[in-house]
Amino acid sequence: MISQLPTDQWYASIGDNILADAILDRLMHNAHRLQLKGESMQKLIGQLTDDEHLG
Repeated sequence: MISQLPTDQWYASIGDNILADAILDRLMHNAHRLQLKGESMQKLIGQLTDDEHLG
C-alpha cells in the first residue's frame, strides 16, 4: 500500500475514527514504513525542459 497522505492524517481523511483505527491496525501490523524525503518527482519533472524528459 502506498499513500502520499501521512498516517496521522488518515483519521481526518477517513472521517470515522473507528474505521480509521481498523484500517490502520490491519495495514500497519508487520508493515515496513519508508518515509521519503526531498522534492516530489512530479514537481521536478514539471521543471524539466522537453530535451531533458525521458522517452
